[in-house]
Amino acid sequence: MPLFAELHRIGPVCRLSPGTSPYAFVINGYDAAQDALKDTRFHRLLTADPDPQDPVLRHLGGSMMFRNEPDHLRMRKVFQAVLTPRRLVGFEPVVDAIVAELLAGLGAKQQVVDFTDFAYRLPITVIGTFLGIPRSDLGWFKDRTQRIDEYLDLGGKEPEKLAAANQAAEELNDYYARMISERRLRPRDDLVGSLVHALDSGTSGIDEQELIDNLLVLVNASFVTTMNLLTNGLELLLAEPPLIDALREDPELAASYVEEILRHQSSVQLISRKASTDIELAGQVISEGSLVLILPGAANRDPAKHPDADVFDPGRDDLQHLSFGAGPFFCVGAALARMEGRAAFGQLFRHFPSLRLAGEPERSPSLLLRGHRSMPIRLG
Repeated sequence: MPLFAELHRIGPVCRLSPGTSPYAFVINGYDAAQDALKDTRFHRLLTADPDPQDPVLRHLGGSMMFRNEPDHLRMRKVFQAVLTPRRLVGFEPVVDAIVAELLAGLGAKQQVVDFTDFAYRLPITVIGTFLGIPRSDLGWFKDRTQRIDEYLDLGGKEPEKLAAANQAAEELNDYYARMISERRLRPRDDLVGSLVHALDSGTSGIDEQELIDNLLVLVNASFVTTMNLLTNGLELLLAEPPLIDALREDPELAASYVEEILRHQSSVQLISRKASTDIELAGQVISEGSLVLILPGAANRDPAKHPDADVFDPGRDDLQHLSFGAGPFFCVGAALARMEGRAAFGQLFRHFPSLRLAGEPERSPSLLLRGHRSMPIRLG
């Protein structure tokens, strides 16, 4: 991208002119961004208010996604204890079956469909199944999640968007509170059931409201970013027919394809942090209290890290990226997102060998999240 190339020409950490932005620096170099994401002296900051009254800020701020140490690690340990590698491996056949079911349903419709519908249904069905949310409730989440995401975007702080996000957060809070109560009455061996058991055992280290706040963020984050992975990936692959042919012959290639999609088209484009002390990074001194904007999408296209960084190449030697973050704040749902991407692209072109675009894809207007609003495709 021309903007990323210009940032890299200036340097890995770009100082902004005072008064032009609330941010003091933009961090776009791969090594600098990785160091900043790993450095716990760069604090997460949702709001400067320690006791926000707006429900969306209160609930998001109560989750590990927006908490700093030691609270972040305290909450994260609870989820890591139930999101075990064994549990995830055991869930892989379920994900494969969900993909097959949704693709069959897609094929039963008209020949021209909007791929964003499948891209939404897959991750919300997967996380819903994982958590134990009834399928009949899944459609209810999309609007509420979108309202929260629109508020979190850089241009989303208008009063009407705040009001919509507040309502959505309260409704989601009430939903999860009811779900926790139901698991106490009728225990189940799903993720929420395991978390409620840990909570009630008194050994979890979190309280019920913190569990609710983390469930709210977990569901929101788990399907929006994966939805973008799927639409971004399909657009890239449809521009490279030989890659599709190779994938159809060898579905195992989907693993490297997913990593390169994430590198080339990061779902999350902006991460904000606040320096809790003076920090030297890539030759720049970032003073205490300064806000910085980390650009994973730009870092993933750093030519100092990846030769021909703007070229989509799943066969490149180094597929490392920062699309799931780095260090102690690395995305807790990364393994599940990768699993969904592998399953979707591993099956998609075998199910629909003649799949192609049926119109111009429409990008989402969001600056924070890179994805699509619509993507018409012809199945055969």
